[in-house]
Amino acid sequence: MEKLIITVAHTGNVPTKEMNPFTPITSEEIVADIKACAKLGASVAHIHVRDENGKPTSRRDLYEVVLNKLDEEKVDIIRQLSTGARGGENTIEWRGQMLDLPQAQMASLATGSSNFAGTVNANAPQLITALAEKMHDNALKPEIECFDLAMISNAKRLGKKGVLKTPMHFNLVMNVPGSIEGTVENLIYMVNQLPKDATWTICAIGSAQFDLIPMAIAMGGNVRTGLEDVIEFPKGRKVTNAMLVQRCVDIAKAIGREIATPTEAAEIMGLFK
Repeated sequence: MEKLIITVAHTGNVPTKEMNPFTPITSEEIVADIKACAKLGASVAHIHVRDENGKPTSRRDLYEVVLNKLDEEKVDIIRQLSTGARGGENTIEWRGQMLDLPQAQMASLATGSSNFAGTVNANAPQLITALAEKMHDNALKPEIECFDLAMISNAKRLGKKGVLKTPMHFNLVMNVPGSIEGTVENLIYMVNQLPKDATWTICAIGSAQFDLIPMAIAMGGNVRTGLEDVIEFPKGRKVTNAMLVQRCVDIAKAIGREIATPTEAAEIMGLFK
């Protein structure tokens, strides 16, 4: 098996200090958390930012602050920017405004629409194409976010059209209320639908991390963890990003997989820069 790529999703759009006091909100907290997780073995940081009121946003200036601070702190980690639908306005201009920042190497790209617990994860076809083109223009590797099977099918269709370049890297987001259930059977089925040359990561929401992270590591896939995905683990116990990353490292060691460095992760995923 190739070495294991661990992604830390430190903040996301939903967690608050009230939900979990360890949630990093400010730029300083976000960078400190990413730095700590990189030392433990995380090789990719899935980066969200918050505004002055702690609300999720896609503001370019705030992403720039975080990326500059990571450079200043000499944090060796792949910078993956979120273009998700819950960071403010759902327009191409708003959601893609940070994609020209030179320090970034990856960005998230949902290839379809789906349901969240209380809202719609809306990704119109023209928005998907425009974001993919902007990522390509700025030498960013898309991480294709798949909340259900149709998003895999659409990614393959976009690959045939040349909108997405191959080999692709997928993030299989499972157990979001309203989208695909986080079961081992569903994970196996989704992986079997991926292009043969693709790499993939499992993003298991909430309690699904118990089963799916060890399963993905054993299957040769990669893993994502962090407070964006789970704020209590097990239920009732508040966790930190560092605790969640360390758990992935411990499972990998028990199974016998080595942890990828950022340089090795970039090679495995075929990053553009």
